[in-house]
Amino acid sequence: MITGELKSRIDRIWDAFWSGGISNPLEVIEQITYLLFIRRLDDVQTLAERKARVTGEPLENPVFSPEQSHLRWSQFKNDSPEVMFRVIGEEVFPFLRSLGDGTTYSEHMKDARFTIPTPALLSKVVDMLDEVPMNDRDTNGDLYEYMLSKIASAGTNGQFRTPRHIIDLMVKMTAPRPDDEICDPACGTAGFLVAASEYVRETHPNALLDEKQRSHFHKSMFHGYDFDSTMLRIGSMNMLLHGVEAPDIRYRDSLSEGASEDADKYTLILANPPFAGSLDYESTSKDLQRVVKTKKTELLFLALFLKLLKPGGRAAVIVPDGVLFGSSKAHKTLRKMLVEDQKLDAVVKLPSGVFRPYAGVSTAILFFTKTNSGGTDDVWFYDVQADGFSLDDKRNPVDANDLPDLLTRWQSLSSPVEPGDEGARVETQRARTEQSFLVPKADIVAQDYDLSLNRYKEIEYDEVEHRPPLEIIADIEKLDAEIAQGLAELKAMLS
Repeated sequence: MITGELKSRIDRIWDAFWSGGISNPLEVIEQITYLLFIRRLDDVQTLAERKARVTGEPLENPVFSPEQSHLRWSQFKNDSPEVMFRVIGEEVFPFLRSLGDGTTYSEHMKDARFTIPTPALLSKVVDMLDEVPMNDRDTNGDLYEYMLSKIASAGTNGQFRTPRHIIDLMVKMTAPRPDDEICDPACGTAGFLVAASEYVRETHPNALLDEKQRSHFHKSMFHGYDFDSTMLRIGSMNMLLHGVEAPDIRYRDSLSEGASEDADKYTLILANPPFAGSLDYESTSKDLQRVVKTKKTELLFLALFLKLLKPGGRAAVIVPDGVLFGSSKAHKTLRKMLVEDQKLDAVVKLPSGVFRPYAGVSTAILFFTKTNSGGTDDVWFYDVQADGFSLDDKRNPVDANDLPDLLTRWQSLSSPVEPGDEGARVETQRARTEQSFLVPKADIVAQDYDLSLNRYKEIEYDEVEHRPPLEIIADIEKLDAEIAQGLAELKAMLS
């Protein structure tokens, strides 16, 4: 967790950008991302130079040649604001665009633009970033997360960010393993991939001690697609600052032709795909159209997830409520596919305020496993009524929070039942009047594969005894008589 002092420093820089004429929060983060990358390049070469001095070996593949030493962070940070402004704008950024080492980061820097308007503002930003200890992965990650949280409070751009506590819940419920290949086909700022990487570090600390496993973690475990180049840069930097050296973050329109070329590749998908409503039918992947004929992006993304997963792979994805009960042929076909051909594990209903202030859409999280041979016996439903924050536009922290209970019940349900362990048994025996319960597949089939929680939840009404109507009328007449008598007495006093 970053300190209040660092937060206030970032807030001041943010205000300086704003007053300097850059009001788009994405542009602010993008400019900071470039500077963080420039500093990272210098740190990498400094480390390599130290190693070369100790070993006596020559320096291999230096990022900066001796003639380019003035482009290094450690050099230009000591220049005057005017000189620094000229060097960065006229030399450092062209250098960034020319980088060709094939890494995720250099690939996304090809169209880097320097838009910081004044030398004074640039000097402030460089001074602030120079004081951040870049060798501390936790500080780096928290710093960037704090900056990204400002997107969520910026109105229209908030759709790029899923609330962190919802991401953490989905990651914990799917429990990523060191051998997983994890994908988010609509990755945005890479929040799901970052959270998954942190989960693996925390729960499998020894996994990164093995060289083969460490290489997998840094180079082939995390995959993200997006078709917004700004998001790709921000997402890549988010991963880098959280200690993942070379994730596969690349440009791709996930629903276009050829998007499913990675079929049967991933073991875990975590995603909150865009709910754009509809799209150009002609440009949509014919592979996906063969699975489900529709223009609805939320349905096409579900079809894509099923294609991308390996058999045995699992998914946790956020969908709008319409996916659960929509009556079109495409809606029903996809729900039937999840229940009959794959293994639908759970439907977690979220309260409609979760994505406020920038969206009031009602959503749910679907958990399923790709089997291609069925396997759905019972589907677990959970009705989240509180997520630890107020469900209005302010989203202030509150005490009411169902998420810890949800996670505990899910883990007790999905873990093997040991002799004497009644946890899962209790969960399987809960009535449909409870907040969570199991629904047999046969009941879902009987409801034409409707997955809305209200279709199965039973409401318990408390019996209330009312007095006989004639008795109530008599009381009213008595009150009327008392009022009439009081009015008569008042009239007599005034006459």
